[in-house]
Amino acid sequence: MIEVKPETANDWWEVEALFDLCFAPGREALSSYRLRDDVDPVKEFSLVARDELGILAGAIRFWPVHVGDHDSLLLGPVAVHPTHQGEGLGGFLIQEGLEAAANHGWKRVMLVGDAPYYNRFGFERLTGVEMPPPTNPDRVLGNALQQGAWEGVEGIVTRWSA
Repeated sequence: MIEVKPETANDWWEVEALFDLCFAPGREALSSYRLRDDVDPVKEFSLVARDELGILAGAIRFWPVHVGDHDSLLLGPVAVHPTHQGEGLGGFLIQEGLEAAANHGWKRVMLVGDAPYYNRFGFERLTGVEMPPPTNPDRVLGNALQQGAWEGVEGIVTRWSA
């Protein structure tokens, strides 16, 4: 049995250790991390999944960003502990996070990732949306949580400012 809850401050370092385990060294050098510097993830739908023993099985975070003059969420990272990979937990966390974001009134979500994987969750390549370099534009994907939410949205992705 897996229990999914919003991430709390007490989960932070354990989640960071999971991301370190699942991603290559130097992950924090990626351009998407510059958008996260000194910005808190959105707590309501940054989720942790724990097994019946309370051990962290997976986690997902969402961060607010600006795309030109529009607000968006940046999904990532999402990771599943190697002992739970292949169980569908990553997809479950993505779907739960997207539903929570939509229920909280967010219109759009973006990420940098592999289209063949993320297409099944409604993500499509964004044209006219520029992530900070170096980012392959073919990997910049978006999901409209409200119909037409990405129409006319273009520009440089920048850090969140209230």
